[in-house]
Amino acid sequence: MKDFNFKIPQDIEFGVGSLKKLPDILKENNAGHVFLISDHGLESIGVVKKIQDIIEAKEIKCTTYLEVKPNPTVDIVNEATKIYKESGATSIVALGGGSPMDVAKAVGVLASYGGKITDYEGNHKVPGAIVPIIAIPTTAGTGSEVTASAVITDESRNYKMTVFSYEILPKYAILDPELIMTAPASIAASCGIDALIHALEAYLSRNASPFSDAMAEKAMELIGRNIRRFVANREDEEAACAMMAGSNFAGIAFARARLGNIHAMSHPVSAYFNVPHGVANAVLLPTVIEYNALSDNGRYEVIYNYIREGNEAYNGFKPDMLVKEIKKLNADLGIPKSLSEVGVKEETIPDMAKDALKSANILANPRKSNLNDIIELYRKAL
Repeated sequence: MKDFNFKIPQDIEFGVGSLKKLPDILKENNAGHVFLISDHGLESIGVVKKIQDIIEAKEIKCTTYLEVKPNPTVDIVNEATKIYKESGATSIVALGGGSPMDVAKAVGVLASYGGKITDYEGNHKVPGAIVPIIAIPTTAGTGSEVTASAVITDESRNYKMTVFSYEILPKYAILDPELIMTAPASIAASCGIDALIHALEAYLSRNASPFSDAMAEKAMELIGRNIRRFVANREDEEAACAMMAGSNFAGIAFARARLGNIHAMSHPVSAYFNVPHGVANAVLLPTVIEYNALSDNGRYEVIYNYIREGNEAYNGFKPDMLVKEIKKLNADLGIPKSLSEVGVKEETIPDMAKDALKSANILANPRKSNLNDIIELYRKAL
């Protein structure tokens, strides 16, 4: 067994109705003025106002920024940082999926140390602690509340850049399953499969450790056995709890073990064609799993048993059984079958492949990959 280390420096509150603990957390951190980062979608269904009311009921001032979009850009980060500084806020509440949390982390960095977010691109360039962030996920998917990365689209390069540093981890996370129980089926599906892929890639990663394996396996169990049920009925409280806990554990797993080719390849798809992150991952999933089968050391069967329907016995496992089961899961959840269905054009594949190779996740993939391999994987998924 190779050496490994881990730490979980966050306070995490989980439970139906746990939002009520937000004011106590803010007061514990002497947060007299909060900067709430979210989006207009959550505003339209009343979630933003719910959080605002909870904050302001305790006489805590709240400035709100709602211009976050999927695949948030450098310009959005710059705008949000300017408003944060002008507001006089001293802490950030990030409400939503991965996009508001990525923006919150980036704002926290720039508010603390200045410069441009591109100055911090790469690993461990944030010099110290940032503005305290309280993360409140409204999807069971990204795990961003426990991950040490912020992914921001640099439109000048058509490139999704990553800032990776344990300094940008949110200080607190509140996981209230009630917040995901009104999600549309399509969002529940794409976010849920994204969380499953986080656990799956962390489990197959070359950087996997007994600690990340423990988190990944429990995440796959919770998500694999509940994702269909949750997409079918988001008001199923038991399924919602399983999905939210599973997403969180998957985030902890991949924050320590990294991911693989699926995520490395999905980021350019989102950057070039604005495809939602979870959808891009899900479409690439069967192709990359089939490619990685050559390196399987028994873990494919473990994954298969977490996601397959029913408990019927089978004689002998072959990796193609997992590929077929994944394709069936995608079909059940309404995931597009190919990259062409989400607008990807073949002529962009060489450029996307070059960008994918810039991701450190390529190095964690269980099967080594070069530029030609990535090009062929894109073409097969097309």
